[in-house]
Amino acid sequence: MSLTQMQTQTQTRYTISEVEARTGLTQHTLRWYERIGLMPHVDRSHSGQRRFSDKDLDWLAFVGKLRATGMSVADMVRYAELVREGQHTFRERRELLERTRREVRARIDELTDALAVLDYKIGFYADTADTADTGQTNTGQGKAQS
Repeated sequence: MSLTQMQTQTQTRYTISEVEARTGLTQHTLRWYERIGLMPHVDRSHSGQRRFSDKDLDWLAFVGKLRATGMSVADMVRYAELVREGQHTFRERRELLERTRREVRARIDELTDALAVLDYKIGFYADTADTADTGQTNTGQGKAQS
């Protein structure tokens, strides 16, 4: 191993405190991820301290995206298991991600509808406030006020 490779290897090892600072995940959460199998095996120093790699940080970033989709912890753990099992699980991994994608799309549609209602109501109240500011009265025509 060259000196550059050794330096790179040394530079890409992070303590649990450093990972906490970089990811915003608590040390408790990081240990829990490892305990439930969501985190792949984390290397240890000669004194037994966890040493995370850039690859571990990339994995944690991906897990964060999965969490943001609303994927269940059980499904995330299942996905992690499939990754560890190897390439023969590509189809099952893709299916799990595709199902999650469909669920995210449905939530986006639901939120888009909710946003349209909010925009309508904000516009209604803005128009009402403008009318009140000019001394005109609203006849109450149109959609019911709520």
